[in-house]
Amino acid sequence: MIDWEEIAGAVETDELREAKLWLFQENIRLENVRKELDESKEKLDESQKNFLDERVRFRREMEELNRRTVQEQKRLREENLFFEKKLAILQDGFRQLDEDRKSLEKQKQVLAQQRRRSIQYGEDEDILEETVKRLFSGISNPLALRKRHRDLVKIFHPDNLFGDAELVQMINKEYLRRKEEA
Repeated sequence: MIDWEEIAGAVETDELREAKLWLFQENIRLENVRKELDESKEKLDESQKNFLDERVRFRREMEELNRRTVQEQKRLREENLFFEKKLAILQDGFRQLDEDRKSLEKQKQVLAQQRRRSIQYGEDEDILEETVKRLFSGISNPLALRKRHRDLVKIFHPDNLFGDAELVQMINKEYLRRKEEA
């Protein structure tokens, strides 16, 4: 601390010079400290401004991310609902196919029983002959006869899924008979 009374009471020029030098040095030191403080204040103000800008940018990014998250969650919910609907349709389709398969199996068994009964009573050949005659009905020329025969053999060939060897033999017999007639 400066003792101003001592300086005011100083009579010698050396003392005054010393005080003047000290005051000058103190003034320069204070000026340097003020510059450093001003620079620090500017840096602090700039850091504060950068921090506020970064904070605003961060908030915007968070809002954008939240918006995207909400949209993605909505899309996922819609996809889940769509998937569940598709799954329900597929399950219903499989259930229906299973019911159809069982129904066809029952019909197949019923037809097999009817065929066994008709074989026992000799009706099977009469029914087959009548069926084959109907398959060839309305054919008048040899080309149409040949085409019909080829088509019927393709359909009822024993290698096909529901082919029948006995029916193909009857078709061949009827074809040969009609071929000779023509």
